[in-house]
Amino acid sequence: MTANAPYRVGLVGYGLAGSVFHAPLVSATEGLTLDTVVTSNPERQAAARAEFPEVRCAASAEELLARADELDLVVIASPNKTHTPLARAALEAGLPVVVDKPLAGTAAQARELGALAEERGLLLSVFQNRRWDNDFLTLARLIEDGELGDVLRFESRFERWRPQLKGGWRESGDPQEIGGLLYDLGSHVVDQALTLFGPVVRVYAESDVRRPGAAADDDTFLALTHANGVRSHLYVSAVTAQLGPRFRVLGSKAGYVKYGLDPQETALREGDRPAAGKPWGEEPEALWGRLGSGESPLTGGGDPVRTLPGDYPAYYAAVAAALRGTGENPVTASQAAAALDVLQAARRSAREGVAVGLVPHHDNDEEPQA
Repeated sequence: MTANAPYRVGLVGYGLAGSVFHAPLVSATEGLTLDTVVTSNPERQAAARAEFPEVRCAASAEELLARADELDLVVIASPNKTHTPLARAALEAGLPVVVDKPLAGTAAQARELGALAEERGLLLSVFQNRRWDNDFLTLARLIEDGELGDVLRFESRFERWRPQLKGGWRESGDPQEIGGLLYDLGSHVVDQALTLFGPVVRVYAESDVRRPGAAADDDTFLALTHANGVRSHLYVSAVTAQLGPRFRVLGSKAGYVKYGLDPQETALREGDRPAAGKPWGEEPEALWGRLGSGESPLTGGGDPVRTLPGDYPAYYAAVAAALRGTGENPVTASQAAAALDVLQAARRSAREGVAVGLVPHHDNDEEPQA
């Protein structure tokens, strides 16, 4: 590429993740250009060309990597089971890589990919977009400013009411597919807990398959004990008939309760796109969380706290800066591996009915010991 030219991005996969998140966000990022979309589906190829007229299409990742010298970054947004092999192939082809979560099926695989990227001097980043949710950014600011005092318990819910199965690999019981909510939504809530409160030393989980005909977990709870004493209670579910608060965070000084999901995914699904100078990620005052003590926010307790705007575009802006050498990798392979340590421990806890202890840098495919 020539000096000051945008980095050319190849996007592998144009399903939900590729079409709703990665393609629009890459295209909205200064310094990046969407060069190629990989999908063998003619309808998806047509949809990609309709929104991005200059984009090229390839039928396979092999076809894309055969012209690695024409690209500067590969984004992997294909099914979970392909993340590790495709990331390895891209790195071996000499290309920096962004991988949608989860990076891998095990923490060991994630660390192996991280070591390969480091050996090759290449960026390997994981798309944990929920770090840029509006409510998460607001909570992080409240904690940083000391508004809660010492956080004692962090409750985080990513709940939905989807009693009917959709089908597809995400609901498959085949372990090779890496489906189910533990590795899907669980990847988000665990990453957020680790980002806020640091390493986890103990994991307890309950994981169920509730819907008739389902084969993968669709109703899962995790209780994490962080090394600093904070307890995180995390819920991911597709069968929640009455949704709880997205966050309920209790501290020694005050608590923060926030209902509703960040609006960015809905906006992207509806075709709205971030652009310079355009408001993005804002929500109405009626959805602001409340900060206070001694009374439920539903009966008027606490004071409303303006929710900071969500900022998914910040992820790819940080990736572009990291490629230029002017910024840090926004989400590293080691951070993804730490989250996978927790997810593996949760899977074992739920299966065996035990609490599982964790030690830092668990570097093999065996699950942690009880």
